[in-house]
Amino acid sequence: MDSLPTVLIVDDVPENLRILNDVIASLDCQVAVATSGERALELLNRTQPCLVLLDVMMGGIDGFETCRRIRLLEQHKELPVIFVTALADDISLGFEVGGNDFISKPFRVDEVRVRVQHQLEKYRLLQELRELTITLEDKVHERTADLNLLNRNLRKEVNERRYMQDRLKYLAQHDFVTQLYNRDALDEHVTHLISDLPTQPANAPLSYFALLDINEFRLINDSCGCIAGDELLHQLAELLAEQIDPKRDFCARMSGDKFVVVLDNGGAEAVASFFRLFNQALEAFTFVWDERQFRISVTQVALPLTQQISSFEQLVMLADEVCYACKKSGVKTRVIKDADDMEFKEHRGNLNWGLRIIDGLEKDLFEVHFQQVCSLTQSRSKKKIEILVRLKDEVNGGLIYPNDFIRAAERFGIISKIDRWVIQHTMRELSKRTQLWEDIDQVAINISALSVRQANFSGFIIEQLEKYQLDGSKFCFEITETEALNNFNDTRNFMSLLHEQGCTIALDDFGTGFSSFAYLMDLPFDLIKIDGIFIKDMHQNEIHFGMVDSIVKLAKMLKKPVVAEFVENQTIVDLLKSLGVEWGQGYHFHKPEKL
Repeated sequence: MDSLPTVLIVDDVPENLRILNDVIASLDCQVAVATSGERALELLNRTQPCLVLLDVMMGGIDGFETCRRIRLLEQHKELPVIFVTALADDISLGFEVGGNDFISKPFRVDEVRVRVQHQLEKYRLLQELRELTITLEDKVHERTADLNLLNRNLRKEVNERRYMQDRLKYLAQHDFVTQLYNRDALDEHVTHLISDLPTQPANAPLSYFALLDINEFRLINDSCGCIAGDELLHQLAELLAEQIDPKRDFCARMSGDKFVVVLDNGGAEAVASFFRLFNQALEAFTFVWDERQFRISVTQVALPLTQQISSFEQLVMLADEVCYACKKSGVKTRVIKDADDMEFKEHRGNLNWGLRIIDGLEKDLFEVHFQQVCSLTQSRSKKKIEILVRLKDEVNGGLIYPNDFIRAAERFGIISKIDRWVIQHTMRELSKRTQLWEDIDQVAINISALSVRQANFSGFIIEQLEKYQLDGSKFCFEITETEALNNFNDTRNFMSLLHEQGCTIALDDFGTGFSSFAYLMDLPFDLIKIDGIFIKDMHQNEIHFGMVDSIVKLAKMLKKPVVAEFVENQTIVDLLKSLGVEWGQGYHFHKPEKL
């Protein structure tokens, strides 16, 4: 490739385009820019890029769908694609749809440069290999008088081809930072072990999948820079490699700050021995950078490969779930002995919920229900409703309530998919039911923290309003108080963008977090919704009554109306009226029904 390589940057945020353009231009590359997935597909044949930097969240088709369509094009099947995302949970899906690598937001210039150079080198080697292959095929068919000279030249070129094939295979199977095997190689190895499980003797020792998660990696990477983070990964990889038997064990960097060691046919004893040796080495290890010293800790979990494990992705999700539970409970090391382990079954249950949610989205098993919100101060008032989501049980046809599946949806990063489904289907139904839409003065919809953090989520809402031609002033989006304050800047930006469309914002579950009065004064919200845990027994619990009284007084100071959830009897209604609460919601007024 004599001309400068072209890198196609696909992003709908001007600031991201500017940063990425500056980095790519410094690498002696030509830059092409597309602000949508559709535009990127149009530019492929015109610009013939050697690499695509693809943002995940965009208007129109998202990055995942864009990548799928690229892979359907014969001439671009091998074109490297690097996803650009702020969410760690997008990484697995990115690899599934054909991505080659990922870059995290906010951008770190050194990380972008290294990852782009790595993919360009791979692509260059692949192109050179293809050109050599074509040249060899032509020369094999050429007739020449000097057979000795021809054979010597061919041998030389074959050797070059073999070297490039070996180099390309190495790059495809190894992580360039640690030189360990990468996720693709790990997937292939584990899948092979899983396929062999039915042929293993019943008394054979189990193979184990050991996941090691570096607890301090984010601190070091963010405070000292990605070069320091890469050096930490490199040193820990060397430390890890010293504790395993390369003839038996398989060591890989799975993603980010996670390593995996697969111990073949060693049983729980081999895992315990490995963890003991690794922890001894880790205790003696100190990471030094710019004269600063860091002590490193690692959360370690190990799961057996049993016949209950059906795929590599299932195993990874299950190991990640166990690791997450260990971090929450402060447990440093956890070894699952066998499939009968009760905690193992519990984590499998969480995983199964995650898979059920994915199936529910794919099979359209979710339903939108609504419940009326009634005025406590006016006999005839505006009609308000809150949208509620339910999941249909495929087995018995019953309904599954959010308390059963929301935690799993948040845990596996798919809660925003549910939010998008609910918003789209609510607006679609309301656009069809014109009489109901005219009768309703406000529709409340709950939004998760993960959705609020997504840069393009407010754009999605605005897009749906325009698509179904609905008045934004009739919608109220509810955000939990704790998450609003934990992600203050994202929340304020989200609120401001929706306010421009006339939408209303409510702070939901108010009173369960640790509110800062100064923050509340700065957030552009419109009403407060008191958490039902204080409402449902306030006529019997003096402390809860006092909490409600305090929240109402705070709301009046802020000049915000109040909605009370879980109103279940007239006694509670009378107490709320005496405190000056404007709105009530609960079974006392209306049981939820399908929209």
